[in-house]
Amino acid sequence: MTDSSTGRGAAGRDGGDALISALQAVGADHVFCSSGSEWAPVWEALARRHRDGEPAPGYLDLTHETVAVGMATGYGLLTRRPQGVLLHAAPGLLQGSMAVHGALLAGVPMVVASSESTTYGDAPGHDPGGQWYRNLSIVGGPHGIASPFTKWANEAASVHTLPTMITRAAEIAWRAPAGPAYLNIPLETLLQEWDGREAAPIAAPGSTHSSPEEVDRVARLLREARNPVLVTETAGREAGGFEALVAFAEAWGVPVVEPDSAVCANFPRTHPLHDGGDIGPWMDEADLILLVNCRAPFYPPSRRPARARVVVIDEVPQRPHVAYQVLHAEQYLEGNVTNTLRQLTRRAQPHATDTDTDTDTAANATAVAARLAARESRAAAEQAAVQEAETRAAAAEGVDPVHLAASLRRLLDGQGAIVVDETITHSRVVRRHLRTAEPDAYFYVQGGLGQGIAVALGVKLAARERPVVLTIGDGAFTYNPVIPSYDASRSYGLPLLIVVFNNRVYKSMNLNHRRFYPEGAAAETGEWLGTDLRRLPRLAAFAEPFGMHTETVDTADALAPALERALKAVAEGTTAVVDVLVTR
Repeated sequence: MTDSSTGRGAAGRDGGDALISALQAVGADHVFCSSGSEWAPVWEALARRHRDGEPAPGYLDLTHETVAVGMATGYGLLTRRPQGVLLHAAPGLLQGSMAVHGALLAGVPMVVASSESTTYGDAPGHDPGGQWYRNLSIVGGPHGIASPFTKWANEAASVHTLPTMITRAAEIAWRAPAGPAYLNIPLETLLQEWDGREAAPIAAPGSTHSSPEEVDRVARLLREARNPVLVTETAGREAGGFEALVAFAEAWGVPVVEPDSAVCANFPRTHPLHDGGDIGPWMDEADLILLVNCRAPFYPPSRRPARARVVVIDEVPQRPHVAYQVLHAEQYLEGNVTNTLRQLTRRAQPHATDTDTDTDTAANATAVAARLAARESRAAAEQAAVQEAETRAAAAEGVDPVHLAASLRRLLDGQGAIVVDETITHSRVVRRHLRTAEPDAYFYVQGGLGQGIAVALGVKLAARERPVVLTIGDGAFTYNPVIPSYDASRSYGLPLLIVVFNNRVYKSMNLNHRRFYPEGAAAETGEWLGTDLRRLPRLAAFAEPFGMHTETVDTADALAPALERALKAVAEGTTAVVDVLVTR
């Protein structure tokens, strides 16, 4: 029955209620919303549920699309479950598209929705508003423009299909390779009377496993290899993947490389078998390369290992969203990565398979012992090199970025901190000298610059009990929607420690200019365009109107006390921004 005065169901339920009910059913903890005029039915549904004491996902009112999507990304990096994101119309989707693309690259599940009008005021009943007719509509609907940067994009054209479309979007988003799914939900759908048929809760994705025969073949390659190496970008993102990778590497004595494209913490950087971030030295040395959740191991893509056989271990080796992907694989182990690593670990033990012989077992043990001994020696040399670099940096004039990273490591030691990194030219310094050693302790922001603060806020929302630190360059900082991010931090009690590696220049742009035109006009005259950031005001000052703790540091002696004061402020509940003027 319909109430003629409102056009809504007698129980007052409409598509807004259907949407909230569906997000509740699929297990979304939060709805991250950048407000738009189409979401009034959702707000009314939430207000009614709050009034009546009914369950609903948490709701965050955010003032920028990048903040909404970025926070959902950060939250999903830790929880690994799809959340709801609401953006405004096609322009809002476009504004948030960089962050949605970043979530796709990071493998974070979420259900993103925005809206389109279908009647433009020409139908009886509710008037959606003239803005849809004049400014907000996109030919074919926003689901058409969302397709290139989401796993799946579609339209919920009726309130009767809306709940199950949300279910399907969440299930697609959650399954490998995880990523954002998009729904266009027309305003008219949100205003339609809903009959109360709710979406069913969704089950976690099932798992697929490589067959024992396939795993046996790779175990045989491992026994035969004299110089194997494992390269991974996201093994640590899989449930139990970090621990499974450590067990595998120790059982087989295989070094682990985390390349520059690594998304998260995959292996302890303090472990003797961690071999840094450069696969280059292994291209000629290795006779077996295991690519574990590694979408882009070689650059340029045509660069082939000199003699190594390549095995890919990945649930979905060929990423559909990667435009050009070259793996040089001759064998695949497709299925749950954690399970595959565990299967291989068991086969390193004596009598792991019926085909093992005592000779095989003894030879394998000898080879593993030799590899472990070699790695112990190389790890000691690397640790000595790290210590030497930090000693030099501490004695240098001004604040060397190595000294900043080392000081931050000492400050965070034993704190259980999570580091979110959006540095570019300093990213290798951060990884090498922070030396994170725990799962979910480090994440690198994916895609375009300008998402770091929001991603860190989402991480903090998922791990309120742990300190969350954002390391960021001054160039990346200026790309971020700083004011909306600080507003979210203060409004929702999400204190961060933000450390700016400020070299007052877009260094990567400048390096490319010098690389492409080493003897060009700019080199001759000193006119380096597109790179100078010295004109910017104090970056920490933007936090002052929000009552946040701020520090600007330009001397080595002042660095440690400033970081300590900042971390104390974070522990007391306020975001702290430390702008460090580094020397390079």
